[in-house]
Formats: sequence, structure tokens, C-alpha cells
Amino acid sequence: MRPATLLLTASLTVLTAFSAQAQNQAQTNRPHNLILFIPDGMRALKVSPETAPAMAAVRDKGVNFKNPHSLFPTFTMANSSAMATGHYLGDTSTFSNTIFTGYTVDPAGHTVTPFIENDQVIGDIDEHFGGNYLNEEVLLQLARAKGYSTAAIGKVGPTLIFDHTDRATSNGQHSIVIDDSTGGNKGVPLSEDARAAITKAGLPLATPSRGDNGKAGSATTPGTTVANVAQQAYFADVATKAVLPLFKDRNKPFVLVFWSRDPDGSQHNTGDSLNQIVPGINGPTSLAGIRNADDNLAQLRKALDDLGLAATTNIMIAADHGFSTISKESKTSPSIKGSYPDTPAGFLPMGFLAIDLSKALKLPLHDPNNKNALVGDNAYPKAGNGLIGKNPEKPDVVVATNGGSDLIYIPSKERKLTRQVIAALMEQDYVSGLFVDDDLGNFPGTLPMSTIALKGSSKLPRPTIVVNFRSYAAGCDEPTVCSVEVADTVLRQGQGMHGSFGRGDTMNFMAAIGPDFKAGFVNPLPVSNADVGMTAAKLLGLSAQHKGRLIGRVMTEAMPNGVTPQAHSGQISSKPYANGLKTVLQFQRVGAQRYFDAAGFPGRTVGLDIGQQKTAGR
Repeated sequence: MRPATLLLTASLTVLTAFSAQAQNQAQTNRPHNLILFIPDGMRALKVSPETAPAMAAVRDKGVNFKNPHSLFPTFTMANSSAMATGHYLGDTSTFSNTIFTGYTVDPAGHTVTPFIENDQVIGDIDEHFGGNYLNEEVLLQLARAKGYSTAAIGKVGPTLIFDHTDRATSNGQHSIVIDDSTGGNKGVPLSEDARAAITKAGLPLATPSRGDNGKAGSATTPGTTVANVAQQAYFADVATKAVLPLFKDRNKPFVLVFWSRDPDGSQHNTGDSLNQIVPGINGPTSLAGIRNADDNLAQLRKALDDLGLAATTNIMIAADHGFSTISKESKTSPSIKGSYPDTPAGFLPMGFLAIDLSKALKLPLHDPNNKNALVGDNAYPKAGNGLIGKNPEKPDVVVATNGGSDLIYIPSKERKLTRQVIAALMEQDYVSGLFVDDDLGNFPGTLPMSTIALKGSSKLPRPTIVVNFRSYAAGCDEPTVCSVEVADTVLRQGQGMHGSFGRGDTMNFMAAIGPDFKAGFVNPLPVSNADVGMTAAKLLGLSAQHKGRLIGRVMTEAMPNGVTPQAHSGQISSKPYANGLKTVLQFQRVGAQRYFDAAGFPGRTVGLDIGQQKTAGR
């Protein structure tokens, strides 16, 4: 019997060896993990070893995307949709943070112009437009379908976008979504294993508020002087002490999206520069917001090291947009002649564009955020949005107020009315560039929306006109760091905003590090937030069924042995308007894909330099 025993023992030894070899092979072949870190509003040139050492280390030791691009309009929800899908805004319908939906959105306060950084609002719009208003598959949806563990943590609104349809069918059983609303009756439900992991880590199941960081101040009271430390510390702790250990225990590859509200929130609400352009968003509060986001990244990287996950995890960093200091000055606006509550004399009120268009068209202005009430003299719409016309239920013109740019909708698509609106806009010194729906034809002084990828397969109403506001540099020698823009917002002169087509807003911070990226590589080619979505999908081995055609590219040049395409630059210029104004678009190109540097009227937009670019023609 001994020979049989020896044979059996030998067989078991061989089987064990084969099993270990197979397990090692499976580990070798399985996809790497991915952390997508979004420092909201992080300007590329504000990252240094002194201001943001963790981000600087990723940039300098990994891939430095030194030619980055936010999509225009340069707003959070717009660019989150690009990162989540790999598509431009003409496909995702997310044209800005506030849009016209064409129907009344009850969770937004019974309005047709909702602010969509809200989980319930996103859900309502999804339901109205067939369950997925983006009309494209999103990153975490694709990843979890392929067996990845998935989570999105951070700022309410853009965080949910990465798997916004999941909660409707799974009651939170798939992607872990933790944002400002978590723990309340408006939050996305957590799965039992996520709740258990958070509780085991000794953390509460409800997100704390922003505290003083959420205070924007008033015309006489400065805004915040502190970063969003407490709330983001909670997000970082949940990610590093609960979610990442849970993912390791599952022994599956994972995708984690971490959306840091800072420095965006601290730059918006900064109290360092009340009604003054300088220091604007370059004061101590903004710097504290930058360091706060950087600390979150450092904590994530340390957790990867401690858990033994660093070698198998790619990290991509991509800010949604840059930032500018707010100006409320104009010499031409009729609105500036009024006297408004909480608005210093001589400054533009919130909703100035809606007010000015109402006056120019000689039509009543109604407030869609106040039960369509008539807006009288020396008053402004509650949220800046406007329904212009005698019947607010069937407005002639809709204005969706956003900040450094606004959206104008003409539901009737009347060419004559469009021409009248353009004529009114051309008289204002705060306007710098107009983009008009291609379906209405060409208008002097404007460019078609298709030139900036705003005309695609979108489900929601497409804007008729996108209005870019004037920007300029003040306070330092680097224009993109000291950009100033006229902004249609409740925030004050000297606080922060974005949304414009100036290079200060389009130049976002981007970097990457990990096993699937080159080390110490400076990438000179143009890249965009749509490329972030496509590259993330490539790294994870995901394949989406694209419905629209406006997609980004995979950033192969940043990968070992990847293809390096060629880039070109150029300009497109409209025919001049009667007063000589013309919209000029400065862009770069890789293949047929355009990257938008800056656009507007020459002399009114940061980064728009006709002399240094080739003319591509209309």
C-alpha cells in the first residue's frame, strides 16, 4: 500500500502546484485597479511641490499631461458626463450645471430650469428621458457588469453620474455611492456590506455638512475663510478605511471615483477678496482648498501602500475645469442702472443677462424658480434664470444662468427672434463669443455649435445660443492663474467662478501614474476630459455600445509602447458682425478630433491669440 500512498501524495503535490500556478497566472492576467481622482476646479499651473505635493508627485513621477482641456461650457456636470461616458456634451445633453429640460422638474423646486447637481434631480430627468438622460453607458455601470467592485465618493451631483442608473434597479446593491446626501432620505441607499464596512471602521453612516465652508457671504459680509476639511475628511476616511479594505477582501479588481469638492468650493465662496478683483481666487482660502484636496489624494495613496494595492492600481487625476475670479463690471448693461437687493451700486446683478434680454426684446421677464412670478423693476430672478415672453408657460426665450457662460433657448426656433437676441447680445461689453444651433443657419459674428461638439445625439433640448462672457487677466503675470471673468451668479466680485471659454477655465490639471502608464513622461499632446473617459475604459478592458459619435480618444501616447499621434493647431473665425465683432475659436487637433483652447471676441478672452495660430477657415 505504501507505493499507492506515495503516488497519491505526489499527485496531490502536483495538483497543488498546478493550482498555485493557475492562481498566480489569474492574478497576472486580471485587469489592474483604477482610482479616478477629480480635484474639482484645480488649475493646472497652481500645482507645485509647495502647494500640492501629492498631485505634483503623481505629475512628476508619472505622466504630466501638460496640454489639458476641459470641455466647454466649463462646468462640473458637463465635464463629469464626459469623464463618465467618454462623450462630448452634444451627446450627453449635459450642456451646463443649469439647463432647460422642456418639462417641469419637481425635485428642483417645480422649475423647467433645474440646477442638476442633485441626486433627486438627476433621477427625475433620467426617468423622464427613458431611464438614462445621458443616452450613453457610464464607466461604473460597464465596470460592475464585467465583475469589478465599483464605488463613487465625493461631491453630490457629479459623483452619482458615474453610475446614475444603478439605484433604480438595485437599491444600492451594486456601486457604492457616497456623497453629501448619504444618510438622509434623499441619498442613494447603501448596500449592507458597505454599511457594515463603514460601521466596522468606526465611521458614521451620514455625511457631515460643509460647515463654514458652505457660507458664501453677502455684498457686505465676506464668504468662507476655511477649506472643506471636515466633510472631505469623512469621504477620505470612508474610502481608505472602509471601501478599499472591503474591495481587497472581495479579491476582485476595482474602480473607485473620488470627487473632491475642493478646491472648487473654497474658491467659489472665498472670503479673501470681497468685491475686489485681487487677490481673488489666489488668496489663502483658495490655497487651503488646494492643500485639502491634495491631502485627500495623499491619504488614498498611503492606503494603497498599506493594503498592498499600489503596484496593481492606476491613478488618473483630472480636474473638471480651471477657475477664474469673478467680475461684476459692465459699462453697457441696462441692468446695471437698477438698484437691487444685496447688490453694490454699479455692479451687475444676478440674472443680468435675462434682465437685459427682456429689456431689449421689450417682453416681460418671469422667474422659473419662483412659480413663474413676474420680475419687476429693481429685482432679479431668484436663481438668475428667466422666462421671457407674455406667457411663461410658453416663453419666447429661456435663459439658463450658469456663471462664466449662459445658455439661451428659443423653443420656437424662430430665426427672426434668434437674430434679435444676437443683436442685443452684440451690444454688450460682457459678451465674448456666441455659438448658435446649426439648425437655424449661419449668423454673422457667431459660430455654429457643431464647431465645439455641442450638436450630437442629445436627448434633452439643445440650447439655441451659448453665450460666453468676457475674461481678462489681473493680479499676476500668468493669465491662466489670474484669469478674471464676468459671471452671471449670486456670488460676488472677487469670489470664484468658471464656465467661460478662456484658457483659465479650459486649462484643468491632469496627471496619471501606475502600472499601465509611462513613468516620468511629459505628454505634450492635447488631451481632454472626454479622453479621460475613453482611456479609463481602455485600461479596464470595457467596451461601450456608443449611440452618439462625439467621443474622445484613448491617450495611447501615455502608455508603455503606445502609439503617439501627431497634433496640429488652428483657428476658425466667423464672419464679422455689423460692428466688426467676430467669434474666433482657437483649437488643437489630433486626427479629426478638436481640442478647444479658447474662444470669443479677440481682446475679450484669456488665451485667445490670433497671431500665433494658423487659420483653418469657416
